[in-house]
Amino acid sequence: MGFFNLFDGNNTTSIEEYLDKDAIVVDVRTVHEFARDHVEGSKNIPLNAITSQFKEMIELGKPIITCCHSGARSGSAANILKQNGIDAINGGPWQNVDSCIKK
Repeated sequence: MGFFNLFDGNNTTSIEEYLDKDAIVVDVRTVHEFARDHVEGSKNIPLNAITSQFKEMIELGKPIITCCHSGARSGSAANILKQNGIDAINGGPWQNVDSCIKK
């Protein structure tokens, strides 16, 4: 996989489609980064803890939009989730996802 493949799915149409399907936004930044600012209502699961949360995410029964600071970590997280049967897309930077949420 090339570096730019980490950003697959990073478009507002996909984000909006997933939000319409009641997707859960998972911010994979560190706890400290998340505490500074984040998408309202999002869950913070740092990338290094994503695999320990598979069961919880599967039980939610909803698609997932991952986000982070730049889109790189969220791209990795989305790929890990997809490889484990979880419907997920990379939302890219958290501000990108935030701008798609109807307020």
